[in-house]
Amino acid sequence: MDRNPSPPPPGRDKEEEEEVAGGDCIGSTVYSKHWLFGVLSGLIQIVSPENTKSSSDDEEQLTELDEEMENEICRVWDMSMDEDVALFLQEFNAPDIFMGVLAKSKCPRLREICVGILGNMACFQEICVSISSDKNLGQVLLHCLYDSDPPTLLETSRLLLTCLSQAEVASVWVERIQEHPAIYDSICFIMSSSTNVDLLVKVGEVVDKLFDLDEKLMLEWVRNGAAQPLDQPQEESEEQPVFRLVPCILEAAKQVRSENPEWLDVYMHILQLLTTVDDGIQAIDLPLIDSLIRVLQNMEQCQKKPENSAESNTEETKRTDLTQDDFHLKILKDILCEFLSNIFQALTKETVAQGVKEGQLSKQKCSSAFQNLLPFYSPVVEDFIKILREVDKALADDLEKNFPSLKVQT
Repeated sequence: MDRNPSPPPPGRDKEEEEEVAGGDCIGSTVYSKHWLFGVLSGLIQIVSPENTKSSSDDEEQLTELDEEMENEICRVWDMSMDEDVALFLQEFNAPDIFMGVLAKSKCPRLREICVGILGNMACFQEICVSISSDKNLGQVLLHCLYDSDPPTLLETSRLLLTCLSQAEVASVWVERIQEHPAIYDSICFIMSSSTNVDLLVKVGEVVDKLFDLDEKLMLEWVRNGAAQPLDQPQEESEEQPVFRLVPCILEAAKQVRSENPEWLDVYMHILQLLTTVDDGIQAIDLPLIDSLIRVLQNMEQCQKKPENSAESNTEETKRTDLTQDDFHLKILKDILCEFLSNIFQALTKETVAQGVKEGQLSKQKCSSAFQNLLPFYSPVVEDFIKILREVDKALADDLEKNFPSLKVQT
């Protein structure tokens, strides 16, 4: 199970040593019950009504954590990796205390630590079942996915992944996530905008686990962006951005790859899961078309031979090198064109409409694709033009004028 790191506990003072020696220890550990009660009581005081009704002058106190309290609660975070301590926290109703903190506190560090402790506790099956069965706590934890603090988001993702990995409670969390559509937007926003690679990897693992557990949820998320009306006013779409799953996944994968390519596995597996359903394939098609066209355009630049070159020792060597390069490029181009034609062949009217609206099937990009696909894949291009005419007649007519070899029956 994934446990959360925290600073190592400092040495005990003389009073605490005496308490432990006097039978104050938790289970078979050397941790003090009395000391732990004190820390938890301090947390209760932080979120008590008289402390939460503060003036604007006390705003900083609500968002900053006292150094002494931070050190103590970090010790609890570290201690919670021990099963005896975790069980003791459960018996003392610590999850309810943490729920109160998460519901009322504005302090990012305190929220991060409380979720982290719950994440450690959830590593033990009995406690995981108890935490998962608490509907109110579940709602509060899912709400943490809307947080703007990356460390809190990271700990929340770790906790979710731990619960989703427990067969006995996984379905409970899947159902709750299905009931909160805004979680999709939050996760897509993280994948598309975060530069925190640890967070991106962990969020990717959560998405991967969710899709592996529930195909229905995967389909809902794939269709989410496509459900937006095509004629939505621009100003409205700017206020409420529409997130499409695959572009967000690709953006996260690009960010992760820049740090460590080995961490890409989770995002590659998500894409693999998407290809197991038709809607997933359709969602991947448009980004792939865009990528393939770019690759083919780059290849065209590579094939433009320099007029004069003094690098080859003889004209014969120069001619041989160019012939070999051309041969390899031709093979690669043939493979890419076949792949591109297969994608064009699978496009539906809805996907074409989406591609035209978003610029992935603009006149320039379609022209570039046609230049590579014609004349060998004329039937595929002609079928695409027929669909395009139903979506954007003017664009279809322009493309036909530029490629008179096309014989499309109207």
